[in-house]
Amino acid sequence: MVSLPPEARESEGIGQFRPPLPATFTKDKTFREPGRAEESFSKYDSLTILKKFLLINAPDLLSAPPGIEIIAFLATPSTLPHWITQEELEFCAEKFQKSGFTGALNYYRAMDMNWELLGAWQGARITVPTKYIVVGDKDVGFQSFGTKDYIKGEAFRSLVALVPDLQVVVVDGHHYIQLERAKQITKEIISFFSKK
Repeated sequence: MVSLPPEARESEGIGQFRPPLPATFTKDKTFREPGRAEESFSKYDSLTILKKFLLINAPDLLSAPPGIEIIAFLATPSTLPHWITQEELEFCAEKFQKSGFTGALNYYRAMDMNWELLGAWQGARITVPTKYIVVGDKDVGFQSFGTKDYIKGEAFRSLVALVPDLQVVVVDGHHYIQLERAKQITKEIISFFSKK
């Protein structure tokens, strides 16, 4: 939505929120160091990797003890949640088995670059109707990095001046809310496009 160059991100104020990344992403660089996560993932099949990351909802799970890669630290659930079938998960795993996880990991590796590229739009107003459906309230990304406090805090409410027709919806669920809460997400999207 808004961005700042790296040197300006340290101060506080409107539009200056950049969630601090956990130690996993900064200190030991498990995901940010090209090839490192891919190498540790190579010890597992794609189905196991997806199961391990499926329901992470505790921020401390993003940091493994020293000398242990996160993928080895995470438990593999023995049962799936009600909102995804084994067949659906196997379909996704088959795609990742062919492509690998580099594309998904590159999202995290490009975070700083994305902030820099979006810096030109700092302070720009978004004048079209906007609906922000936050990942599930149990998602590790919402629970950590300061995201929850920011979204529920004054700085985020101050953004209304930049996005005057903004609706924010926080959904009860995890990272895969489009599956976990499919009816609710569909209803939210339809209500947005039906708005007059």
